[in-house]
Amino acid sequence: MKIITISREFGSGGRELGKRLSDILGFDYYDKEILAEMAKNKGMDENYLGNMLDNHGWRNIPLMYHHSFAGMAMPFNQADIMLEQKNVIEEIAKAGKDCIIVGRNADVLLQEYEPFSIFVCADMEAKKKRCLERAPAGENHTPKEMERKIQQIDKNRARTREIITDSEWGAACSYNLTVNTSGWEIKELAPGVAEFAQRWFARTNK
Repeated sequence: MKIITISREFGSGGRELGKRLSDILGFDYYDKEILAEMAKNKGMDENYLGNMLDNHGWRNIPLMYHHSFAGMAMPFNQADIMLEQKNVIEEIAKAGKDCIIVGRNADVLLQEYEPFSIFVCADMEAKKKRCLERAPAGENHTPKEMERKIQQIDKNRARTREIITDSEWGAACSYNLTVNTSGWEIKELAPGVAEFAQRWFARTNK
């Protein structure tokens, strides 16, 4: 079984890269599908769960809970959501199928499966351009507002990783491959990343 995990800066194109890798390699793809499964398991609204996770309601927790959510000093629903996300990701791995998981610190949660972990980044101008071009209908951020949104989301992602692991979000040594998408179309990058991943799996599975 081969697992690829993708962590990414907001607006860097990590989600698109994951989907294109899935198409090239024939791997199952998990992103919003994780939220859907969580919502089904907990009998909760998928949008509510996504909002809780995206806004990182637990971000003020002291950094003393590495690798475990047990006993977290947070409201029950937040801890429960984190645990359910962890359970769903582990069930995906236990299914034993080649897959790509985007976000949710899956590289940390699935360390025992030795996933090929990717971090996707880009410069701020590239991220703003991507976000503004792909903004949902009715969302009209100015470039400055979008920059603040990107900075806040990335800050929250870094904080969440600090809470559940002792590795640093975005640090090159925490991942097998870092991909800077600035100035690139994702469709141009994807084949090269796919070949690198295949070579990595061939090397590690000898």
